[in-house]
Amino acid sequence: MQPVTVPAVSRGGSVAQIIIDAIHRFGPRLAVSDGNMSMTYAELGDAIARTMTVFSDLGLKRGSAIAVLTTNRAAVWPSICAANIMGVRYTPIHPMSSEDDQLFVCQDAEIDALLVDGRKFGERGQALIGRLTNTPQFLSIDSVPGAVDIVASAATAAPAQLVDPTEPEDLVWLIYTGGTTGRSKGVMLSHRCVAAMTSIIASEWEWPAEIRFAAVTPISHAAGITLYPVMLRGGCAHFLNGFEVENFCSEVQEFSLNSTFLVPTIISLLVEAKDVRERFDLSSLELVIYGAAPISPSQLKAAMEALGPIFLQLYGQTEVPQVISILRKADHDLSRPDLLGSCGKPNAISTVRLLDSHGQEVPVGEPGEICVRGTLCCSGYWKQPELTAALFKDDWLHTGDVAIRDKQGFLYIVDRTKDLIITGGFNIYPREVEDALSSHPSVLMAGVIGVPDPKWGEAVKAFVKLREGCSVEAEELQEHVKACRGAPWAPKSVEFMEQLPLTGLGKLDRKALRAPYWKDQSRSVT
Repeated sequence: MQPVTVPAVSRGGSVAQIIIDAIHRFGPRLAVSDGNMSMTYAELGDAIARTMTVFSDLGLKRGSAIAVLTTNRAAVWPSICAANIMGVRYTPIHPMSSEDDQLFVCQDAEIDALLVDGRKFGERGQALIGRLTNTPQFLSIDSVPGAVDIVASAATAAPAQLVDPTEPEDLVWLIYTGGTTGRSKGVMLSHRCVAAMTSIIASEWEWPAEIRFAAVTPISHAAGITLYPVMLRGGCAHFLNGFEVENFCSEVQEFSLNSTFLVPTIISLLVEAKDVRERFDLSSLELVIYGAAPISPSQLKAAMEALGPIFLQLYGQTEVPQVISILRKADHDLSRPDLLGSCGKPNAISTVRLLDSHGQEVPVGEPGEICVRGTLCCSGYWKQPELTAALFKDDWLHTGDVAIRDKQGFLYIVDRTKDLIITGGFNIYPREVEDALSSHPSVLMAGVIGVPDPKWGEAVKAFVKLREGCSVEAEELQEHVKACRGAPWAPKSVEFMEQLPLTGLGKLDRKALRAPYWKDQSRSVT
């Protein structure tokens, strides 16, 4: 197939215009808060405009690059929005990464400026600046020795005009993958891509009429990119620094927060802490969006029984952000437990197909790789043309996720292709075993990997965290999985753990589970 040249007149859409339009439309409404400060849209617009002047004076312009290392703070949002409007490429740095990992991101992204939250990351920022070879500008929120205090500088700067100089294919985010399947890669998200995502989320997610969104997970990831649709709808984003059950419940009650994004591990913590949860009034919550990692049907059922029918699932990935498919609130039907294992139906403006290894669409009920076309797709991997070519093989974006589709069009993710366990000639996907284990009443969380085995090639191994006060023998769990899925799925061994390793985003870290078993092998499944 020959590539199609898209006329410039049909490539519209920018994050810059979404921000500017929200400021003009919703001036007196509350835009952001964090318990220590708050800003209306008009005040946010003024802070953005003054920050743009500071950035310009420092030499930042369209095509420049800034990296931001911060906790969830309202004070940092004007700087991120200023970069978005100016056409400055923005790279969030994961706050829980090591210094070496953060250094790699800064160097690989070729940043012109590093902005840190001085209250939390002042010393880390100084260390990174000292190690970076291209000597970028050092900026901070709050005072840090050697850094330009952006908030203080913006307070005395003249406001710039809020105009959009960007083109749709300009990069707005250069965001690095979590690294669960290998070395982190910079994913290039254009204004076109993020504007498409924003429009889909604003229209297809079942938002409350007046959004008061709790930004719980790091704004360097899903919580951050979800703030654009909140702005598009004139809502308020309330920033929380991490998740702790009592603090979350207290903030929901105090600020009548009505929507949030949570990863499954956080949902499980909230459900398990019944004694804490029931001390607070959480009736304002109308929408809990979840995703970024699989959740078992049994976990989801428990969450719905605890919090009500307020759940909406997103399925996406960094390369196709947030909304490849959506499982809406009405689809979370306890009378149809099969749907609780689905990630919903594709969004309305993307083309989604399940393809086999030859690029052919698979029949209903057969597993195939989720492949996507449309304006939601990223622009590829930063400085990695071979990986980009593989990502867009045969003019489809290949997610690496395997799913089946039922007759109604619902998708059911089996697992990532890289997580496939081949044991005795059988293809086993860890998610299937994990769901079976999690359906046992004593199991809170499970992780499954393949380990080297001289007889089977790979053997299924399970790591299990039990619910508080529960006990169970490994043999019982093996028989439980056998009854649920069949003998090939039953783990050959079960290891009980106090905690399962998680990535910074709360996803099960299978790479960490695999490492001790594959480090001395001639091949690795990581």
